[in-house]
Order: sequence, then structure tokens, then C-alpha cells
Amino acid sequence: MSLIKAFLLSALLLQVIFPAHAGGSSAKPVHKVIFQVSDNEPQKWYLTLSNAKNVQLELGMKNVQIEVLAYGPGLDMVLLETEIAEKIDEAVRRGVKIVACENTMIGRKLSREDMYPSVGYVKTGVVELMKRQREGWAYIRP
Repeated sequence: MSLIKAFLLSALLLQVIFPAHAGGSSAKPVHKVIFQVSDNEPQKWYLTLSNAKNVQLELGMKNVQIEVLAYGPGLDMVLLETEIAEKIDEAVRRGVKIVACENTMIGRKLSREDMYPSVGYVKTGVVELMKRQREGWAYIRP
């Protein structure tokens, strides 16, 4: 068998054995970004979700992992009666993870029943930001 045929056969065999790695593709998103929402300003909430959508459109939904973190006065964005419920649902359907700070909830005497249903939770918002930045996530505060 010629050297070229052996090389091609080996390459084909690797693609069969390791299909997720063929062609250099990766199962994990290449880009990761966390958006901070700490203001009780609906215009900033809309801007944040619009920015998240634009990132997905530019980079491709499968190429980016997005988290929106609400804490402090920004927690109002994710209360049960939020004025942007439709936008939150749209973002979650696109794969955006929206989380609320439980420390802020405790301070404001709020429970999970007070929060919008598609919201996730983190214990401490600022620590979540620190952790994500240490993991290499881009940090955006609209």
C-alpha cells in the first residue's frame, strides 16, 4: 500500500472513530459571555437582551454561551410580573441562561415564587461574575 493511500485510510478511520473532532469542530461553544444587569432600568434590560441576541446572530447560536445575571436593583428584571416577560422567554428559547442572585432575593425578602419561571439562580451575583471571568468569559455591562 502506498504511503498516500495509508494516510488517506488513516484520516478516514479517524473521522469514523472520532466524528466530533473531525474537521476541527468542537462540541463546546467557542465564545462565552456574561451580561450584568444591576440597574432597575427597563431600557437597560431591553438593551441587554438585544445585545445577547446580536451576539448569537453574529457568532452563531451554537458558537456562543450566554448568561444574563440580575442582582441588586436589576433583580426587578426577573420578577414574576416583569414587563419584559416576552423578551425573556424569547432569549431562553434561543439558549440564553438568565439567572438571579439569591443573596439579593434574601435581602429583599423574595422567594422563587416571586421570580419569573424561566429564571435560574446563583447564590451570590458578584461571585458568579468573578467565577465566570476567571473561566475566561467576556464580561459586559450595558
